[in-house]
Formats: sequence, structure tokens, C-alpha cells
Amino acid sequence: MLDHLIKGVTLVDGTGAAARVADVGIRDGRVAVVAPSVTEEARTQEEAHGLVLAPGFVDPHTHYDAQLFWDPYATPSLNHGVTTVAGGNCGFTLAPLHPDRPEDADYTRRMMSKVEGMSLVALEEGAPWSWHSFGEYLDALEGRIAVNAGFMVGHCALRRYVMGADAVGGQPSAEQLERMLALFHEAMDAGAWGLSTTQSSTHSDGDGQPVASRHAGPDELLALSRAVAEHEGTQLEAIVAGCLDQFDDAEIDLFVEMSAAAGRPLNWNVLTIDAAVPERVPRQLVPSERARKAGGRVVALTMPILTPMNMSLGTFCALNLIPGWGDVLGLPVPERIAKLRDPDVRAELLRRAGSKEAGVFRRLTHFGRYVIGDTYSAENEGLTGRVVRDIAAERGQEPFECIVEICANDRMRTVLWPMPTDNDPDSWALRAETWAHEDVLLGGSDAGAHLDRMCGAPYTTRFLGDCLRGRKLVGLEQAVKMLTDDPARLFGLRERGRVAEGFHADLVLFDPERIDAGKATLVHDLPGDSPRLDSKAIGVNAVWVNGVEVIRDDVVTGAVPGTVLRSGRDTRTVSTR
Repeated sequence: MLDHLIKGVTLVDGTGAAARVADVGIRDGRVAVVAPSVTEEARTQEEAHGLVLAPGFVDPHTHYDAQLFWDPYATPSLNHGVTTVAGGNCGFTLAPLHPDRPEDADYTRRMMSKVEGMSLVALEEGAPWSWHSFGEYLDALEGRIAVNAGFMVGHCALRRYVMGADAVGGQPSAEQLERMLALFHEAMDAGAWGLSTTQSSTHSDGDGQPVASRHAGPDELLALSRAVAEHEGTQLEAIVAGCLDQFDDAEIDLFVEMSAAAGRPLNWNVLTIDAAVPERVPRQLVPSERARKAGGRVVALTMPILTPMNMSLGTFCALNLIPGWGDVLGLPVPERIAKLRDPDVRAELLRRAGSKEAGVFRRLTHFGRYVIGDTYSAENEGLTGRVVRDIAAERGQEPFECIVEICANDRMRTVLWPMPTDNDPDSWALRAETWAHEDVLLGGSDAGAHLDRMCGAPYTTRFLGDCLRGRKLVGLEQAVKMLTDDPARLFGLRERGRVAEGFHADLVLFDPERIDAGKATLVHDLPGDSPRLDSKAIGVNAVWVNGVEVIRDDVVTGAVPGTVLRSGRDTRTVSTR
């Protein structure tokens, strides 16, 4: 007997094959039968005429490492059909932690709060922090999550464990490097997916210092990459400063050498596509071209939507990362307001914002295009939802000056929403062209991070809605493949990413006439009443993980059938040699 039968559904199986009407039966967590008509009895069944059944979506870049402890459903990703998440990215993981240094957990929490925009209170109150080894961290999640989750091991944690405070600023001795490698092998033996690391100039810890992995030299990075090659089903993920705009020659060399040394794919995040900067995409794909010749593979992640993202002059956000801005925006609020009201200071900030060194952050400095979000003072009443250029024109002010005055009235608490500058037809045409490249993969949501600033988790449903009823840049079958089988194959996931007999029953049932993502809204549902942006799923009827229903009509069922996906057992090697 089947556990559940879905009858008369339009099946889009993840392979790119044409959609077809079928009955799909689930038994013991797997797809048991796919046929034009299934007569076998089932404990439960549903008619699904007019609905689409697809494999569960795979998000290749998240930071759910902590959130899964207080939110085993990985919301809102699960609501939007994501059944498998890759965590432990950018060099940042919650394990390993040295058993003789309890202060390392505090350091890690403060680092994650700063670099990934996670609520410090939520980190302190929402996770048990009961582990030391990476395997113990994975065990702490086993059996209590609703999604499937696999984790890279972060380079910063490896360095901190072995080198202590010297991890920031120091170089490992030969003995320390051997200990680091032994610790790394132990993590991969326990199921870590491989190495994640960062060399990005934007990544600083809770003390404002460059994070530990930024101090690693090429020899250390290559030694760790070679260690990856010794384990089945492993990967590399890396971030460098050039990921934000354009790689320099040394960064290209590093990516190519790391992937070739490991004989494994290396993915990086995120490829920003903008027709106003036509030279960026060719430059960012040079590592991919060179890696294939050197026996490696370098894959660029890119988002298929424009991610809703807000800004603030009151708390840390992307504006702080513009050269020169962090010094001003990091001042105490009264001093910050005084500085920002100084015309000479504003002029210098705007000059730096428009310079080449600002890189991709130049996109955020078209201040006349900002929309005012939540406000908190009588002086700003009625401004929510208005465009800054219109307010500035009424007041006879320059747009940035106008923003400063509005934010000053709220003691810097005002929420600002930048309108994207790359929402033009040429940029979308360039995206569609770039998505077809063999080393470009959809992803980069950062779900679980930057919680009150951006909401990338719903990219799956928003993209499908756009493909079906919007720009229609990609057909439905190909769009589903890009969200399912493509990332599953990159990670070597065993029997996932397709709807096929014998595969794990990770499934999404949706209405093609309605599927979409709702507007990003601020909610206070984290531990400590901390805020985050959320987005409702539209048109998603149900989601199954390992054959168990976890979402019905955008509401979690309470079931936790997810698996901690461990390298080797749940992933096979994707060799580049």
C-alpha cells in the first residue's frame, strides 16, 4: 500500500523533460511509482488536476546553521518549496569549538552577528551551544529538522580552534597546520561537505577585525583543498573581495588552484549581472574557463530575482561596506548625525560612493531612488512609501541630504528601501544569457542571514512566477531543473533533485496560475523578539520532505522528517578530473 497518492498532476520531474500528466505514489519516504494511472491503494490521496508537481528545491547557499535550532522548518525557505539547504558557507560555522575555551562560543556568536547580520540575542538564547566537535554539532540537529541540510565546515572555526586568538592576525606553525588538517579530516569523516573560506575585505568579526580565514595564505588554503580530495562527496566554497565586482588576477589564480588541488567543484557567491557594467560577467567567468583547463571547476552562483533589501543609517548594513562610510556610520548616534549633517562630510561620502573602489556597492548610492519605509517620529509622519527624489524636490534638497534629515528625525531608526538600478530589459536579457552558461548556477539567497535587512529565501517561487506569467525568460521545465537537479548534481546529492521512482520524495505541489512570493514584511518572531524579514508563499499547495508533508497551504505541519545530509553517505563525489 502507498502512503500517499497524488493523482492527475502535471509532473515537471526536474530533468528538463516536457511536463506530463501522471499519478505519483509515495511509500517509505521515496517515490514508489510514477505512471499515467496508478490503481494501487493508498492510505491518503489527493486530486491534483491543474497543479504542478516538482522536486523539492535545493538552495545552494544559506546560513541556517543557527536558525534550525529555534526554527527547524527553515522558514521561509521551506514555505517556498526549498526542501534541501546547504549551510556552513563563507567560512563561518558554529563548530568546531575548543572544549577548554568556552569564550570561543561567545566570539563565534558575536562574529556571526556582525558578519552575517544574525540577532545576537537569538544566537544566545535560541541555540544550545552544547557541542565541541563538528560531528557533535551535526548530531545536535539530527532528528529535529524539517528540511534536509548539509554543511560545509568553516575555515574561521578551524583556525580559531587550533590557534585561539592568534587566528586573527597570525600564521599557523607547521605543527598547527597539521592539527588544523587533522581537525578538518575529522569534520569530513563526521559528514561535513568540505571547506568554506573567505578572503573578502567586507568580512570582519565582532571586534571589527578581519575574520580569521582572511589571514590565511595560499599555502594553507591549498593544503586544506588537498584534504578535501581525500573524502567522498565533498566540495569547496570560497569568497574573495572580487566576488562583489570583478576578480583580480591573484583571486582567479587562487580559485583555479584550490579547485584543481581538490579535484572538486568550487562555488562562489554572488555573480551580480547588470547591463550597465557589461565587462563584469566575462571577467567573473574567467576562473571557470581556466579551472576546466587545469582539472578543476569553478561555479558562480547568481540570483534570478532582485532580492528585497533594506538599508538603515542606524544599524550595520551594506552602506557600511562602502570605503570610508563605515567610519562615519559606526559613530555613536549623536556624533553620526552631526557628521552626516556636515555638507563637506556628505560630499566626501558621495565621492567615495561613486568611486571605482566602491565596486558593486555603487548600485546602492542612487539615493533619489530610495523609498522611505517605517518611520518613528511626528516629523516624518506620512513619508512611508514615498520616493526620496520627490520629497527632496519638494524641500529643495539634494537626495542624500534629504535622507539624512529624515533619518535624523527618527534618531537614525528609519527604514530605507533602495529601488534597484538594474531592473531594465537589457539587464534581464543579460541574465537569461548568463544563466545558460555551464558554470553558472542559480542561488545565493543567504537565507538565515542578514535577517532584518534582506529576504532572499523566496527566490524560488518568485522566479517561477516570473517564468510562468512575467518575463518568461525560461520555460517551466528548464526553470524547475535550474532549481532542483542542477544544484543536486553540483553537490552530488544521492537520489535527490528529481521526481523519479526510487528517489527520495522531496516534492513541491503548486498552482502555476498563482505561484509567487509575497511582499517582504518585518516580523518579530526570533528568540528575544528580534526582527526579521518574512515573505508569504503564494500558490504553494504542499511540500513533502522524505515523503512526509511539512507544508500545507503555507502553514507548517509540525513534522520534522528532514535529514542531516552527510558527505559520502548522502553525497557522491563530483570529480573534476
